[in-house]
Amino acid sequence: MSIFKNLYNYRELLKTNVKKDIRGRYKGSFLGILWSFLNPLLQVVVYWIVFPYLFGRGVTGENYLIYLITGIIPWTFFMTSVNMGTSSIKANGGIIKKVYFPREIIPLSQVLSGIVNFLISCLIIIIFCIGTGTGLSYHVIAVFPILIVQSLLTLGIALILSAVDVYVQDIENIVAFILNMLMYGTPIIYHLSQFSASSAGILYTLITINPLTTIIGSYRNAFMYHQWPDFAALGLVFVFSLVVVIVGYIIFKKLEKGFEEELLVLVVWL
Repeated sequence: MSIFKNLYNYRELLKTNVKKDIRGRYKGSFLGILWSFLNPLLQVVVYWIVFPYLFGRGVTGENYLIYLITGIIPWTFFMTSVNMGTSSIKANGGIIKKVYFPREIIPLSQVLSGIVNFLISCLIIIIFCIGTGTGLSYHVIAVFPILIVQSLLTLGIALILSAVDVYVQDIENIVAFILNMLMYGTPIIYHLSQFSASSAGILYTLITINPLTTIIGSYRNAFMYHQWPDFAALGLVFVFSLVVVIVGYIIFKKLEKGFEEELLVLVVWL
């Protein structure tokens, strides 16, 4: 339970880091935090214009615009938090070498700032759901347990990658490549029903067992389809996410011992 005690003792530092991360993302930008709205919105517009021609209107009989928004915004939270979390220890190398504090605060603050941006971006989903006539129902409250599951999964991955990144210099490029592939391995711009197990084979199976498929499908149930998510499937992803967090924390604490030395070597090498 020392992890919770440490986080509580350093809660002000965590809060400060989250604020710094949010400001840092838009530092020097004229529009500032408005990019939380504009980035996913511009992505949605591009996919909405281009992909219906490639997929034959994408999702037949459904509002493809809402389908895109409810997929891209949760994906953006995951992708941005993992990307920023991966490089977070190296990016804070200066303070790590000078001051003691629980190092896990650094990747955690990246995920927490990602949550704040996600919640702000959810206003886009709400506006478009109301504006297009899709509407909202009381099922939207399911967004909060879904967000908890997604945040745990994201945190576990960020803990692992941020620690490994200190030792393996190529990891950031590898992560960027994998995330690009993972986006197309998740039903964000297409519907899983467009494929079948017989035609897509192992690819269909991989997409089905992808935890982000369940998470994004759950968001769509809450926002778009006005129904509860599949809590059995979401529960399995929750258990998996807990395992990832626990394993991630163990790996992080094990590798943490060499952070100062590796970061010093990195500075000398640069």
